[in-house]
Amino acid sequence: MQGTFDTTLEFAQRKDREDELEKFRSRFYFPRKPAAPSEDAIYFCGNSLGLQPKDVESAIRQELKDWQDLGVGGYMQAQNPWLTYQEPFRKPLSRLTGALEEELTVMNALTVNLHLLLLSFYHPDTARYKIIMEAGAFPSDQYAVESQVKWHGFSPEDAIIEVSPREGEKLLREEDILSAIDKHRDNLALVLFGGINYYTGQLFDIAAITTAAHKAGAFAGFDLAHVVGNVPLQLHDSDVDFAVWCSYKYLNGGPGAVGGAYVHERYAHNRDHIRLGGWWGNEEATRFKMEKGFIPKPTASGWNLSTNQVFNMTALKASLRLFDEAGMERLRAKSMELTNYLSFLLQQLPNLRFDIITPIDPAKRGAQLSLYFKEQGKAIHQKMIEAGIIVDYREPGVIRVAPAPLYNSFEDVHRFYHILALFQ
Repeated sequence: MQGTFDTTLEFAQRKDREDELEKFRSRFYFPRKPAAPSEDAIYFCGNSLGLQPKDVESAIRQELKDWQDLGVGGYMQAQNPWLTYQEPFRKPLSRLTGALEEELTVMNALTVNLHLLLLSFYHPDTARYKIIMEAGAFPSDQYAVESQVKWHGFSPEDAIIEVSPREGEKLLREEDILSAIDKHRDNLALVLFGGINYYTGQLFDIAAITTAAHKAGAFAGFDLAHVVGNVPLQLHDSDVDFAVWCSYKYLNGGPGAVGGAYVHERYAHNRDHIRLGGWWGNEEATRFKMEKGFIPKPTASGWNLSTNQVFNMTALKASLRLFDEAGMERLRAKSMELTNYLSFLLQQLPNLRFDIITPIDPAKRGAQLSLYFKEQGKAIHQKMIEAGIIVDYREPGVIRVAPAPLYNSFEDVHRFYHILALFQ
């Protein structure tokens, strides 16, 4: 793979000219360099917050105008009626996640959705009460699982099983994950993994983990915050029970954007499957009768609680149009090439002060490479910011670099490499 690249700027510019997705770059706003406000920054932070699509402003203005002109009538008469505002999200999300439309909904935020679905899928008893997750999962997942375990009267030290990398390694081995599931099969209630580990950028085998969990008699759930919009998924065919994600990273839904949830059709269609009820999850045919008795919709929307957060959904709606236009398969192909190119260039640097701890195999990672600096990681990150490179730092010592294929270019990657070489 490395033989297909070279270190010249001309190579990067030629790749951009040949890139059929390059046109999407002009449909986003980029932050500017601190020292040169007329120049765009190099933005490799879509794994924390995606950039703003230029269509967002007009989309929000439309909702403001409908509110201004129609008041409460906007629920039925707005250009995009607020009463059913969440429904059009299903089709584009189904293409990104490999789920049936009725298995998907948008609502709340990621950790709220995680708690709601844990209440539906974590039903511990004295025999089955353990949860397996990766060590070093994102803190909000750790907090959610810890508090759920305590809520049910169990000790986190006993009930939560964390699968860790082997001594001296940064990545989890798939055989160790599957072995842990099998080892605890008699007491296992749930396997909950991040689809991609936020720190290392490791992409987990969702289908294999799900199969192992089901074989052990446990549910399989995933936090896909770093996966949706980054790597194509096949949630339905993989038989995943449930999943949640945020929409402000690769999906470019804006800060605090509405979250997403997937519930497999065998549960989504089952009105008796336990969940917390709310007005917006009630069957629409009876919702406005204002009667007692929660009758959930026979879709993932049966988990919705409250009125649609229209202004918190509008940016995501605009961004999903771009994903549909670009196509997830084309985005994934470009993403793999961008990340391979970045990896190649980084390995050309003399006297490397960091290790790339993300998997070498492109099929086992997304758009992110995690650079582990043995020393001065924070200081180097600050130098990057001052040089107009927007990347993310995580303790201890990791700078996360994420070239997003919807708006990043090969020249962005080359510019990053050229500036980083000055720090070596």
